[in-house]
Amino acid sequence: MKPIVGQTASRSLTLTREHVTSYAALTGDHNPLHFDIAFVSRTKFKRLVVQGGLTTGLLHALVATDLPGPGTVFMSQNWNFTAPVYIGDTITARAEVLTVHATKPVTQLSMTVTRQDGETVLEGEAWCYTFTPETGTPEP
Repeated sequence: MKPIVGQTASRSLTLTREHVTSYAALTGDHNPLHFDIAFVSRTKFKRLVVQGGLTTGLLHALVATDLPGPGTVFMSQNWNFTAPVYIGDTITARAEVLTVHATKPVTQLSMTVTRQDGETVLEGEAWCYTFTPETGTPEP
């Protein structure tokens, strides 16, 4: 179904130490802000911060699963991290359809991520393209 301007969707995730460890194993992001309590306690954060990729990963899941939905990929993203996300925080990603291209499966979305205390931790927009399976008879 084609998205409609003003349509919204959201999804939430509580981020754990296991998420941080798994993300580091996959990406190599072993920044001491995510793992070293002695290090991070001497920064403005004071406690362990999750990788930004975990925050944006929830946006990827939202776009590919909920709105616009299956087959959707990002064409471009423009977002800002406005506050840290800590281990144990529950974040909620929200997308709202701003525009829908008249002849192509292209959608512009407003995107925000907030944590359980209501503070916005990421805001911006993205352009998405939705692929659909080709129809027709498969070759034998």
